[in-house]
Amino acid sequence: QVQLVESGGDLVQPGGSLRLSCAASGSFFSINGMGWYRQAPGKQRELVAVIGIGGTTNYADSVKGRFTISRDNAKNTVYLQMNSLKPEDTAVYYCNADYRTGRFSSLNTYWGQGTQVTVSS
Repeated sequence: QVQLVESGGDLVQPGGSLRLSCAASGSFFSINGMGWYRQAPGKQRELVAVIGIGGTTNYADSVKGRFTISRDNAKNTVYLQMNSLKPEDTAVYYCNADYRTGRFSSLNTYWGQGTQVTVSS
């Protein structure tokens, strides 16, 4: 079982910055890809950014050049640095992780509880 604890959500003015963190703990053999998704009121959950175990990244077009995803494999933690925030970035941000419970087990995906990011003046 994996637990994901997100932190860093807050109220920030347009143009401001925030850094989200998501730490994985629990019983697992390895964590592969980790990522951030977001869900605004009345909208579907959408990908923000993902990062592979080797550091390969992928971003939604709407955040390219403004957001940076990174990870610390020793701490099983993924970060999302968000700069030049816009009101349309307002959403609940969810962390997820693909993990294995054993060397040859299949990948499972676990989601965090979410952290609120509000961009408003």
